Amino acid sequence: MTPVLESILGSRSAAQALLFLEAYGSGHALWIAKTYEVPVSSIQRQLRRLEANGVLLSRTVGRTRVFEFNMRNPTVRNLRDFLAAELELLPEAQTKAYFRQRQRPRRTGKRM
Repeated sequence: MTPVLESILGSRSAAQALLFLEAYGSGHALWIAKTYEVPVSSIQRQLRRLEANGVLLSRTVGRTRVFEFNMRNPTVRNLRDFLAAELELLPEAQTKAYFRQRQRPRRTGKRM
């Protein structure tokens, strides 16, 4: 995470949440917090703030609130372009650690 990105977005947790959503498309607070090993409450606070300002949308899947970008907001398109460029500039070690987690479940019947 670059200090410049944190200062532009207002906080480290906001930068983490937005970069995560750009990389994965959607996500919930606990998944984001576990990825960065930060408190869930700080991520939840930023997600709620971004949703209240129209940057994010949320939907409930079971008992989990899943967040994604609000593509109806024209500013969000430019923000996503900016975040995509920032993701490309991150060092390979950070990219591997935070943005390449397995998304699909294991194949049924696969041996351990």
